[in-house]
Amino acid sequence: MAEIIVEEKGKGGKRKAKKHAPHIDMTPMVDLMCLLIVFFMLVGAMTKSKVMEIILPERIKDPAKQEAPRISASRTLNILLGPDGKVYTYPGSVKPEEYSAVPPILPPLTETDMSAEGIRKILVERNRTLAKRLAEFDQQVLSGKIPISQDSARATKSKMKNDDDTGPIVLIKAYKNANYGNFVDILDEMNICGIARYTFVKIAWYETLMIEKAAGIAPTVTASAK
Repeated sequence: MAEIIVEEKGKGGKRKAKKHAPHIDMTPMVDLMCLLIVFFMLVGAMTKSKVMEIILPERIKDPAKQEAPRISASRTLNILLGPDGKVYTYPGSVKPEEYSAVPPILPPLTETDMSAEGIRKILVERNRTLAKRLAEFDQQVLSGKIPISQDSARATKSKMKNDDDTGPIVLIKAYKNANYGNFVDILDEMNICGIARYTFVKIAWYETLMIEKAAGIAPTVTASAK
């Protein structure tokens, strides 16, 4: 440890060196340490990578023996991600005799967007029964009527979604010039609206024709593409 030498005048006019041990006040260092800890905690939380949870279906071992799931047309909602950030929807399905006709008999598309008054309003309206049931369950958990842990509540809500037979079955399809941002946004809307059943499906040739007609684009496919 370093020493501080201070000269003092003694008796007889002689100068005598007096040694003092240095002293450092560590109190400001403690404050600085606390500030640094808070800084790195905040920066670490803000720079944490965002992960989107997607539940994938179980892997089919033998596709030849696996029966295709039956989808109710009344519950089906098709969401088509079009060009220039546009979003189109139509309910039900198109029957083979309809798109095979000359010219094809195709349902009209409803144009919407990713706003709260757009696709979210459509999804909430079609998912109203399940959403009401989930909201009532959350209210009972918060009020203490149902004493349950957070993990158990999450598992119960997941089971309620799986057992639901009233909510929409959403088929999401992307046009070749669709915006990737809309792909991420539609996933967010599925989670926000609590949609239990949704999947990404390859767009059909007649749906491409429907989008191009609605968007005023020169058709790139014809009925011969079937």
